[in-house]
Amino acid sequence: MEDYLSLRLSLRAHPVELLRPRLPESLPHDRLSQAKGRVTVAGLVITRQRPGTASGVIFLTLEDETGVSNVVVWSRVYEAFRRAVIAGRLLRVTGRIERDGQVVHLIAEGVEDISSCLATLGHARPAHTAAARPAASPPHPRKFHPREQAKVLFPSRDFH
Repeated sequence: MEDYLSLRLSLRAHPVELLRPRLPESLPHDRLSQAKGRVTVAGLVITRQRPGTASGVIFLTLEDETGVSNVVVWSRVYEAFRRAVIAGRLLRVTGRIERDGQVVHLIAEGVEDISSCLATLGHARPAHTAAARPAASPPHPRKFHPREQAKVLFPSRDFH
């Protein structure tokens, strides 16, 4: 959490990699090229785009530990999941795979805001990293509560 707060990146694990055990139904991006039918992905919202020429379609780019996923949100799906699409920093999207040559899109059928999971980062440390810190080294004081930190981390770049 401290890495992301101060540097906006971390040399440790990607946030979605840390959350992956809690997202067993979500397919990592690197497996989308072989996926067929209906799938679920989860990722940080990197961009939201709603071009004026796209007839109300919203394009999301989600990032996980393996890459990015292109998500297409049609108007009727947007209306049903508006709050999640607009405000979510970490989304779980269920939809069907569509291919156009080498490009893979996920056509959204359901969008869930799971941003609250970000507030849990930094609470439980895996056993192999907990021992890496020397016992004599005091933990760094936190300037903000972890929930407040998660609100400012991982902002999306939204284009309208």
